[in-house]
Amino acid sequence: MDWGDLLAERADELARTAVDSIGRDFPYHLRHLMQGPGDHPAHPRDVHPSFHGSFDWHSCLEMHWVLVRLHESELDVPRDDIAALLDERLAVEPLAREAEYCAANPGHSRPYGLAWALWLAHDARDSRWAAALEPLASVVAANFKAWLPKLTYPVRQGMHANTAFALSRMLPYAEARDPELHRLVVETALRMFAGDTDYPARYEPSGFDFLSPALTEAELMASVSPDFPEWFARFLPDPSALFTPATVSDSSDGLIAHLHGLNLSRAWAFRRLAAVLSDSSFESAARVHADASLSHVSGDDFMVEHWLACYALLMLDAR
Repeated sequence: MDWGDLLAERADELARTAVDSIGRDFPYHLRHLMQGPGDHPAHPRDVHPSFHGSFDWHSCLEMHWVLVRLHESELDVPRDDIAALLDERLAVEPLAREAEYCAANPGHSRPYGLAWALWLAHDARDSRWAAALEPLASVVAANFKAWLPKLTYPVRQGMHANTAFALSRMLPYAEARDPELHRLVVETALRMFAGDTDYPARYEPSGFDFLSPALTEAELMASVSPDFPEWFARFLPDPSALFTPATVSDSSDGLIAHLHGLNLSRAWAFRRLAAVLSDSSFESAARVHADASLSHVSGDDFMVEHWLACYALLMLDAR
C-alpha cells in the first residue's frame, strides 16, 4: 500500500481521535505563570478558551492542525463534526484571548507550541477560520522575530525545545506571509547548523525523545541549505544508525510514550529525505518506523492518544 492509500485508510480514525481528544477537558496540564495569589483559574478554558482539552496547550493546538488539514483535504472524514468543533474553538473571540495571552506571556510554549500555531495558521489560510487565526499568528510571528536574534545557541534535544523542528514548522508561514520572519528563520538555521559535521547518530534515541535531533536538523536543512546533499554527507555519514525503530515499554507513561512519536516523526523525516536525495533506503526506514507505532494512534492510553495523531498525519501527508 502506498502512502496516499494509507492516509485515505486512516483519515477517519485520525479525525475522530482528534475530535475526541480536544473534547476531553481532563486530565489537563496547565502551564500558567501565576502573577499573584489569586491568579489560579478554576478551569483551563478560563486561560485558554480555544486550546483547552487534549491534555495541554501545545497538544490541543496540534490536534486542531490535524482537523484543519483533514477538513481542507478531499479525504473521507467526518467533515461536519470537524467543522462544528472548529467553529467553536477557532472563533474570533476565543482566539483573540489566546493572542492576548501569548502577547502578555511571550515565552509561553516557545518554541514548540508557538511554531505549531504558525503552521496551523498557514494550513488554515484558505479556510473559513483564516481571519480569526490571524491575530494569534501575528503575535506569534512578532514574538519569534524578537526572539530569534537573541538565540545564541541551538537546542538539540529530542523534545519540545528542539530548535530545528521549530524553525521548520515556522518556515511555510514565514515564506508565504512574513518576509522578515522568513529571512530570520533561514539565517538562524544556517548560522546554527551549516557547519555541523559527523553527527553521533549512535547516541540516539534518548529516553523520552519524540523527535530525532539528527533528522529534524536534516529535514530543516533540506529546505534552506543551498548545497544540501553535500551538507548531509558531511553531517550524517552513516544514517543507518537511525534505521531501527525505538522500543516503547509503557504507553501509559507520558514520557516513555513519546517514543511512539519518535518513530512516526522519524518516518516523516525519512520520507522527506528520500524525496530530496532519491535514496530508497530512507523510504524503507520510513515504512519500518511507521509499522512500529502507527497502530497506537487510537485505542491506546490517553497519554499516547492525545497527540500521536498529529505525528501520524505529519508522516502520512509529508510535504
